[in-house]
Amino acid sequence: MNTREPIIQEPEPTEPEATRRAAGGTESSRANRGWWDRNADDYQVEHGTFLGDDRFVWCPEGLDEIEAELLGPMEDLKGKDVLEIGAGAAQCSRWLAAQGARPVALDLSHRQLQHALRIGADSVPLVQADATTLPFADGSFDLACSAYGALPFVAEPVRVLREVRRVLRPGGRFVFSVTHPVRWAFPDEPGPEGLSVASSYFDRTPYVEQDEDGNAVYVEHHRTVGDRVRDVVAGGFRLVDLVEPEWPAWNTQEWGGWSPLRGNLIPGTAIFVCERSETGAPPAAGWERD
Repeated sequence: MNTREPIIQEPEPTEPEATRRAAGGTESSRANRGWWDRNADDYQVEHGTFLGDDRFVWCPEGLDEIEAELLGPMEDLKGKDVLEIGAGAAQCSRWLAAQGARPVALDLSHRQLQHALRIGADSVPLVQADATTLPFADGSFDLACSAYGALPFVAEPVRVLREVRRVLRPGGRFVFSVTHPVRWAFPDEPGPEGLSVASSYFDRTPYVEQDEDGNAVYVEHHRTVGDRVRDVVAGGFRLVDLVEPEWPAWNTQEWGGWSPLRGNLIPGTAIFVCERSETGAPPAAGWERD
């Protein structure tokens, strides 16, 4: 008599469905926190060498703060209080600390911050929080920065910008990088198939990956260049510069849809250099949570 328990095979996990649909703030935050917690290990394995443990890299093109000085001259960073938003494993914050700054690394993902601890964050305080509700007092920082953190993933970017303005001191600078808006018109492919326009640049419908029940597991929000500029102003900032890094000859790697082929033809990153406007505080947000 066979008394062995029957072997029950677990169903193969289904791949998320990629679609374009509406996604509000709460759904976006929940989905992206879960996505980064699940994928932080793979992300650090795949990109950790390129990012380094203590480099400040703004984008897949490889633009380094040591040469760009978008936060200001390196010698002026000493003693500055700096908030890094969407810090991941806090590589940028570690570089800032080495320049004598006093950085705080904030991220939505607990698992990303665990990687910050793994690499070593003795000189960098780590904070897990949503960028739309920063847990800091008014005027806590001299500078703020975000290398592909928070802004691409939130439904209400002005809410983030106003929070950043609130925690900055008068004259404070905020620099953030995002996927260049023009890229939304092209497929997210690094090869020749990613060189033909596939959708309207003006379609702001979010990109959503959802499970079989229709629950979002990843959300990214599209804003045109004009939208981003208006967001900056509505958030209480003055736009100082808009940097579109060119693809350097030394960079031969592919990173998702970024590649030398595409990078030599169309921009992949937009970096907004902003300063806190002192012409008057922005009006009360009156945000409604969804």
